[in-house]
Order: sequence, then C-alpha cells, then structure tokens
Amino acid sequence: MKNKIYRLALLGVTATVMQSCFVAKEYQRPKLQTENLYRTEVVSTDSTSLADVAWDKIFTDPLLQGYISKGLKNNLDIRIAMQNIAAAQATMKQGEMGYFPTLSASTDWTQQKISKNSQSGSFLNDLNTHQYQLYGNLSWEADIWGKIRSNKRATNAAYLQTTAVNQAIKTQLIANIATTYYQLLAVDAQIKIAEETLINRNKSVETILALKKAGNVTEVGVKQTEAQKYATEIIIADLKNNIIILENTMSVLLGEASGKIERSNFESQNLQPIITLGVPTNLLRNRPDVIAAEYNLISNFELTNVAKSGFYPSLKITAAGGLQSIDLKNWFSANSIFANIVTGLTQPILNQRQVRTKFEIAKANQEKAYLQFEQSLLIAGKEVSDALAQYNNETYKITVREKQADALTKAATFSDELLTYGLANYLEVLTSKNDALNTRLNLADNKFQQYKAIIQLYRALGGGWK
Repeated sequence: MKNKIYRLALLGVTATVMQSCFVAKEYQRPKLQTENLYRTEVVSTDSTSLADVAWDKIFTDPLLQGYISKGLKNNLDIRIAMQNIAAAQATMKQGEMGYFPTLSASTDWTQQKISKNSQSGSFLNDLNTHQYQLYGNLSWEADIWGKIRSNKRATNAAYLQTTAVNQAIKTQLIANIATTYYQLLAVDAQIKIAEETLINRNKSVETILALKKAGNVTEVGVKQTEAQKYATEIIIADLKNNIIILENTMSVLLGEASGKIERSNFESQNLQPIITLGVPTNLLRNRPDVIAAEYNLISNFELTNVAKSGFYPSLKITAAGGLQSIDLKNWFSANSIFANIVTGLTQPILNQRQVRTKFEIAKANQEKAYLQFEQSLLIAGKEVSDALAQYNNETYKITVREKQADALTKAATFSDELLTYGLANYLEVLTSKNDALNTRLNLADNKFQQYKAIIQLYRALGGGWK
C-alpha cells in the first residue's frame, strides 16, 4: 500500500512539474502600419470618430428607425448569424472542458463456446461460458505542453470571431436599409419632378398646336413636342417600376414578404452629421470585420500551438473498474470487483509524418490568417477613403447642380415666351426643356448619392453595431 501511495504521489508531482514546462507561445498583436490608411488632406489626431455615434442618432427619421429595428430583429442573415454563434458557443464550451477527465460507463454480457479440441476446451467440462460485466472507464491527459490550454483559447477566439461577424452583418444591414430608404425617397422626388414636367409638357402640346394653326410652326414641331411628352411618360413609368423593385428589396432586408413601404419625403430629410474620422487605429476596435479577422488570427495561432505540442510526449492516465462475473447470481458480490490503472508517457516516433504535416498546415493557416487580417485593415482604410471622397465630390456637385438647374429652368421658361413671339424655334425649346428636366432629376440623385456616401462612411468607420 505504501508503494502504491508513493507511486501516485510521484506521478502527481511529475505531472505538476511537466505542466509548468509550457511550449505554447503567447499571442501578441502583430505590428501593422496604420498611419496612412486614410487618404485625406488633413491627418486626424482626434480619437473621436463618427462610428462612436449610435445609429438612431445618425438616422433620425422615425420611420427609418422603425425599419432598422425591425431588420435587426427579423432579417434572415442576422438570424443565420445567431445560429453560427450558437454553434461556436457549443464548441467553445467543449474546449473549456478539456482539463476534465472523460468517464464512461458500460454493461455487457458475453457468451462464448469454446472448441473441445482447443487447448482450453480439453480441460473444461462446460464448453459454454458466460460473463457479465458492469464497469466504468476513466481517462485523463495532463496538459504538459499547453495543448489543452491553447485549444481552449482557439475555440474561444473562434466564438468571438462569429460574434464579430454577426456585428459586421448588423452594420451592413443598417447601411443597406438606410440606403434603400433614402433611395426610395429620392425616386419619389424624381417622380414628383417628372409628373410636374409632364403637366407642363401637356401645356406645351396645346401651345404648339395653337402656334401651328397660326402658321408659326410646322407639323414637325407638333410631333417633336408630343414625342417629348411621351418620353416624359416613359421616365415616370421607369421610376415607378424602380419604386416597386426598391420596396421589394427593402422587404427582404426586413425579413418579410414584398409589399408597400411607408415613408416620408426627401425634402424633410437632413442627414448632415459632423464628419469626424478619428485616428486610423480606431478601425482595430470599431470595424467588426477587422475584429473578426484578428480573432481568426488568434484562433489559428493557438491551433499552431496545439499542433506543435504533437512533437512532444503526452502523459495519460487511464483507469477501469467495476463488476465482473461468470455467474449471474454472483455478479454483485464483493469478489466480482476488479480495477486497473495505467499511466505512462507516449512519444510519437514514426507516424507517417502526420504530426509534422498537421504542424505545417497549422503554420500555413496562421500565416494566411495574418495576411487576411492585414488585408481587412487595408480594405477598411480604402472604404473610408472612398466614402469620404464620394461625400466631398457629391457635396460640391450639389452646389454646382443647383445653379445649373436654376439656370436651365429659367432658360426653359424664356424659350417658351420666345417661341410664342417667334423669336426661337421649337428645337431650342425642346432642348432647353430636356436639359432642365435631366438636371433636376440629377440634382435629386446627387442628394441621394451624398446621403449614400455618409451612410457608407459611417459603416466604413465601423459605426452601427455598438
């Protein structure tokens, strides 16, 4: 008994000492160049970012706020992502149980007929044997080289990665809902412009018919004016078709069947937040896709530690015990008790290169994860730069387009008066009216593109998920 106690104590001390000899490395974030991620004239030193503003403070339209809330609750992409999180959480819980032993219980009955001509059968009177067993198996592996610890960290990082992916889906969903909503408002405004123009085009047809009767214009002028009216009707039809397509798109984003989307009007909107970029390093904590990429790197880093531990010996303790009897009535007797315990170190020597292959694959996956992390940061910087450039360009174009629209609207009005007095021909009138209509339609689109750039900048900076 003393020898047994001594052996168990020695085994425990050995396991404790070896567990302190970790070969697993600690993760450290790689040094990435973030100074020049934004393409801007002024380098920001202020840590405040537009991404720090809650989405309901950016999008103040009550109807839009309701749609975003509904989308975050019902959108199918969000719900699918939640199931991915649930699966990753289950894997993480399994990783946390790696330090505990495995225990299984079994019961069986074995019947064996022994050959009479065999060595055993020649001495037995009863060649039919029965054996009844009720036993348990226990197995435990000491975390000598940090394999279990690294696997636990890998599964935890994988879980956090799926959480960050879910957050990235949320930011994209918010941006898509807001963009679609404002596009609906913009198309509504364009339809209003086109319908007002159609009323004027109908009046122009009446005017040109009167001028023809007076002998001031020919039939060609009449038909050209009518054709211009028909072209306006086609524009209205296309715009109304766009409304249906956009409403269908919005319905899918909200996780419901296609239907009518209630909305306000474009004129009442004022999406002009204070544009603050913050320092580029904020992307490491604000952009969910960048965060997810780093967690992927952490997971692969820890899996490399797990693969590396395969080169070293493993210490396992296995034990079995229970009841065993060849006679059913003596099955639960004290004499039927059996037990065994086995412990030892296992060192892989020749295993068809399996350990080295796993390690090399893990190293390659770790390097790939690092490159993906770096790539995600570069893409984030590009998206911020693109959105900022688009916003500045559309803001400038709106200023110029308003002047252009005002000038062409006046030109169209003057051309009508000149035509009445015979001081302009119908081609000049048609051209000025077409230019005026197209410019007003483009002005509405410019305002939408400015809003879209703000939304994209907000998403690119990592706003919306907090």
